[in-house]
Amino acid sequence: MLENVRLSGMPSIGLTLYPTYPVGFFKGWMAEPYHYQNGGDWTWFGGRMIQQLIQHGFYQEAYDELQPMIDRVVKNKGFYEWYGKNDVPSGSGKFKGSAGVLSKAIAMINQWASETATQQQ
Repeated sequence: MLENVRLSGMPSIGLTLYPTYPVGFFKGWMAEPYHYQNGGDWTWFGGRMIQQLIQHGFYQEAYDELQPMIDRVVKNKGFYEWYGKNDVPSGSGKFKGSAGVLSKAIAMINQWASETATQQQ
């Protein structure tokens, strides 16, 4: 997952697929690589990956991979549906799917941190 993000130059593990389909493989909206589901970066997908990292004990990785998603929400003042190359926001800026998965991932990390702090006392 991380290698695909690195190779693609996309901003997060919300990357839908890599390598992308070539130019013109699809007609219309997805004709270009890194547009929509042809390699676009979707927070609702990446947020679910974060949740699974937490559930399987990869807490530091989850925290690290959550940061670019939170940073872009703050930077763009919204929960966009997906991001293209150069972290360009696209679709609705009030996408509830993105808001929901990020808030759940944050709550899961907070719960883990609280439980860990309690155990260390």
